[in-house]
Amino acid sequence: MHIKFVEISNFRRLQSVRIELTEETTLFVGANNSGKTSAMEALRLFLVAKRFSINDFTLAHWATINSIGNAWQAFATAEEVEAAAAPTEWDSILPTLDLWFHVERNEIHHVSRLLPTLDWRDGLLGVRLRYEPSDVAKMAVDYLGCHLEAQSTKTQAKEAEGDDVGEVKLWPQSLLEYLERRLHNRFAIKTYALDPAMCVAPENGVAKPQLLPVSSEPIEDNALDRLVKVNEINAQRGLGQGARNAESGDPRRVTDQVRHYWDHHLDPSDRPMPSDLVAMRALEKAQELFDKTLNTTFADTLDEVGDFGYPGQTDPEIKISARISATDTLNHDAAVQYEVAAVTGEGEATTVLRLPEHYNGLGYQNLILMFFRLVSFRDSWMRKGKMGRSGTQTDADIVAPLHLVLIEEPEAHLHAQVQQVFIRKAYKTLRKHEHLGDSKVLRTQLVVSTHSSHVAHEAKFSSLRYFRRLPASKIGAVPTSTVINLSDVFGPDKETERFDTRYLRSTHCDLFFADAAILVEGPAERILVPHFIRSHFDYLTQCYLSLLEIGGSHAHRLRPLIEKMGLLTLVVTDLDAESDGGGHEQPARGKGLKTGNTTLKDWLPALTAVDDLFKASEESKTKIHDQIFSVRTAYQCPVNITLDEKQVEVLPSTFEDALAFSNLAAFADIEKATGLMEKFRKAIAENKSGAALSKALYDHLHSNAKKAEFALDLLEVKDPEKLIVPPYLSEGLDWLQSQLRRKHIEILPPPKDAGEDSKEDAA
Repeated sequence: MHIKFVEISNFRRLQSVRIELTEETTLFVGANNSGKTSAMEALRLFLVAKRFSINDFTLAHWATINSIGNAWQAFATAEEVEAAAAPTEWDSILPTLDLWFHVERNEIHHVSRLLPTLDWRDGLLGVRLRYEPSDVAKMAVDYLGCHLEAQSTKTQAKEAEGDDVGEVKLWPQSLLEYLERRLHNRFAIKTYALDPAMCVAPENGVAKPQLLPVSSEPIEDNALDRLVKVNEINAQRGLGQGARNAESGDPRRVTDQVRHYWDHHLDPSDRPMPSDLVAMRALEKAQELFDKTLNTTFADTLDEVGDFGYPGQTDPEIKISARISATDTLNHDAAVQYEVAAVTGEGEATTVLRLPEHYNGLGYQNLILMFFRLVSFRDSWMRKGKMGRSGTQTDADIVAPLHLVLIEEPEAHLHAQVQQVFIRKAYKTLRKHEHLGDSKVLRTQLVVSTHSSHVAHEAKFSSLRYFRRLPASKIGAVPTSTVINLSDVFGPDKETERFDTRYLRSTHCDLFFADAAILVEGPAERILVPHFIRSHFDYLTQCYLSLLEIGGSHAHRLRPLIEKMGLLTLVVTDLDAESDGGGHEQPARGKGLKTGNTTLKDWLPALTAVDDLFKASEESKTKIHDQIFSVRTAYQCPVNITLDEKQVEVLPSTFEDALAFSNLAAFADIEKATGLMEKFRKAIAENKSGAALSKALYDHLHSNAKKAEFALDLLEVKDPEKLIVPPYLSEGLDWLQSQLRRKHIEILPPPKDAGEDSKEDAA
C-alpha cells in the first residue's frame, strides 16, 4: 500500500492541485513563492500539527468568508441567525487534503474503516481531511453576538462621550477578523471516505476533487491513526540558535537527538532485557563507589552540623548519595564530541583530541542531526528496542503499514557534495531494517521540498514535481499555483529524454528554480550575457535567471521540458546559414541559403530560408502558451553600420561578429590585443566596405577561433560596461525584461475605465 497522489484544495495559493507521489522519493521543486512550502505545510497541518490559521485559507475566498459574515449581521436575533446559518455555504472554500491510496487485495484489513462500498476489492481508495466549522449555527450565533456587542459598546460610548469617540473600530469588523481569534475554537479537521468511481483526472493542470454528498457523515475515529505514520523535518532547524525549538519541542542539537534515541530505544533501566543487566550492575558499582567517596569527603563538614544542634536524639542522620544514570551522562553539551587527530612530533604517535559538538561546522551538525532524526523516525515506526516491549498494546504500539516522511529544504548549511550524498542516502536509511529493505509489506514514502539544484540533480525526472506559479485569472483575483508531474514530460522520445537528463546532470542547472531561462549558443555568450545584463538591464539583475549554454543544434531538445514547466524562456542562437549541399556559408540575401539551426527550423520562428528569417516579425519569433508563459528566439539579422562615413548593411553570422559590428570604434581602439580580438581589430582597420569587413570577420571566426578566450579578453578592456549590446540580443533581453515585469504583477490592475493612471499601470 502506498499513497498514489494527494489533492490539495483551498489551502493558501494551492486552490486545487493534484500531486502524484512516487513509491519511494518525491522531490518538490520550483521557483520561490511557487507553492512548495504550501504543499509541505498542508501535509504537515492536516497530518501532524492540525493547527491552522485564517491565513491558510486561499486568499481568493476571503471575500466569500466576509460575505457570509455580512449575511449573518443582517439578522436581529440569535434564533434567526441560528436557523439561517447553513454548513453547505462553506463547502467550496474549506481547506481540504485528499489522500488517494493504492491498496492491494491482501491489504484490505488495514483500510476496513475507509471502504466506500462492501464490494470494493482493491485499487484506489480515497479519504478526505477537511478543516471545517464544528458547528456553523453556534459560530453564527457567537459571531452575531460579538458584532452586536461591539456596536452596542460604540453606541454607548458616543452617547457618553459624544463625537470625541470618533470612528474607533471594535472587534470584530468582519467574519475574517472574528476567525483570526476564534478559528481554533470553531473549526476542526473531519475525515470522510471518498468514492473511487468519482475520482477524475485534472483538467489543464487543475484538480477536480469530487463533491461530497450532502448526506456525507464524517468517520468518527481517526481513520489514519493505524494506517500512516507521519514524521517531519522542517526547514526551521535553527542550528546554533539554542538547543530546542520552543514551538514544536523538537530537539535541535545532535546531543538532544542522541539522548532522545537512548531514552526511547536503548535505556537499560526501561523494561530491561538480560543483556542490559551487565550495564546496570556497572552503573550500580559506580554509584556505590561514588557514594563512599562523597561521605568520606563530607564527614568533617557533617560533623560541624552538630554544633547547630542537629541531629538530635530522634532525628535521622544526614548521608550524601549521588544518583548516576546513563541519561544524566548524556545531558550536557559535551556528551557528543568530535575526535580530531593531531601528531605530537616527528616520528611520534598520533594523539586524538576531542571537542564538543558545537565546535563542528553547521553543515556537519545539520547532516548528523538529520541522520539521527531519520534513524529515530524509522526505529520509532518499527517499535525498535524498548518501544517494542510495553506491557499492554495500545493503538500507538501498532506498526502502521505506511511511513510518510516529510523533509523541508535539507540543503540548509550543506555544501553541494553533502547535499547530493544526503538525498542519495536518506531513503536507504529509512529502509535499513531487517523487516524493511525491499519488502512491500511495510512501505516508506519520502517527500522532500528543495531549492537546491544539487539535490534535484540527484533525482530522476520521474520523481520531480514542479510547482509553477499561475497569474490571476481575472480582475481582482489572486495568483495560484499548479503542479507539473515531470515523469511523462518527454513521452516516447527517449533520445531527447536521455540528452536532457545527461545535460542537466552535467551542468547542475537551476532550471527548476528560476523565474526565467536564457539558452545561449556558446561560451562567449555564456561569459558576456551576464555582463550585459549587469550593465544595461538592471531589472533582470533582480530576477532569478537560469543561463544555460546549450547550442543552437540542441536548444530545441529542451523544448518539451520548458513547455511542460511553463517556463519563460529566451533562446539566443545563431543563424547558421547553409547552402543546399549543407556546407556552412556566410549569410547573404537572395542566394537561396537555408538555416541549419534546428531551433529556428522546427521551433521558433519555424522558418528555413535565410531570407525569410531576415524578414520574420517579432510576433513570429515569439510563442505565447495559454496566456501563461512565452518563449522567444533571438538570432542575427541585418544591421546598418557606419564605415568610412557611409551607412552600409552587414549580415553577422555569430554573436562575436555581431558584437564587433556594434562596437567598431571600441575594437579599433583596443591596445595590446591578442588572438581573435587582434584579428578583428586589424580587419576593422583594413576593410572599408561592408562586404569586405563581413567576409574578413567571417573567415577569422571559422579558422579555429578561440571564442571563450575572446570573451574573457573583452572583459579586460578599458570600460567594458560601455560595450554596446548587439541589436538582436538587446531586443531579446528587452523582451525578457518586459515579460518578467508583467509576470511579477501578481494581482491584475483595475478595469480600463478606472482612469488614465490605471491604463498606464496596466501597460
